[in-house]
Amino acid sequence: MNLVFFASVATFSIAIAVNIRKNKKAQAAIEQDFWAREREANSTRRKSLDDLDYIKLPVETFPMTLLEDVPKVEDYKQIILTLKDLPIVNFTGISNTELKLRYGAPNIDLLTQYDQNYTLLVRTLQQWAQLLYDAGYLTEACQMLEFAVSTGTDISSTYRLLCQIYKEQHTPEKIGSLYPIAEVLNSAMQKTIVRILQEAEQSAD
Repeated sequence: MNLVFFASVATFSIAIAVNIRKNKKAQAAIEQDFWAREREANSTRRKSLDDLDYIKLPVETFPMTLLEDVPKVEDYKQIILTLKDLPIVNFTGISNTELKLRYGAPNIDLLTQYDQNYTLLVRTLQQWAQLLYDAGYLTEACQMLEFAVSTGTDISSTYRLLCQIYKEQHTPEKIGSLYPIAEVLNSAMQKTIVRILQEAEQSAD
C-alpha cells in the first residue's frame, strides 16, 4: 500500500518537474523571440507617416454652444479645439515594437504622441457626451458618441451610453450597426463591448 502511494507521489512529482522544464523552455523561447524582434525594431529606419489613418475632427458638428455655463464642458471644448490641429491616430492594441517595425524606431516618440492624442480625444468625447445626456441633449450626445465609435474607441461606457440613447430614442435597431466595429476592435475590451451590445439588444426586446 505504502509502496503504491510513494510510487504515485514520485510519478506525480516527476510529471510536475517535466512540465516546469517545458514551461521554462517555452517562456525562454518567447523572451528570446521578443528581444530578437525588439532589436530588429530598434534598428528599423525612419519611414514615411503619410499613410497613417489620421483622424479629422468635425468640430463644426459638435454642440459648441450648449451648456456654456458648465465649467467642465468649457474644458472639453478647449481640448477639442486644441486637438483639431494635432495629428491623431488610433494605435490601440499595437505594441511599440510593432510600431517601430512598421514605421521606424526614430518615429516612435511621434507615434506615441499621436496615440496619446487619440486617447485624450475619445475620453473627452465620452465625458462630454455624458454631460449632454444628463442634461437631456440626447441627439447631440448621440452624435458625439457615434463619432467616437467610428474612430474605433474601446471605451465600453461609450457603447453602453450609445445603446441607452438608441433605446430612449426608440431606435434600438441601430444597436446592430455597432457590431461590425465592435467585433474587429484590436483591444482587450473587445469581448466586453460585444457583450454590452448583446445585452442592450436583449433588454430592448
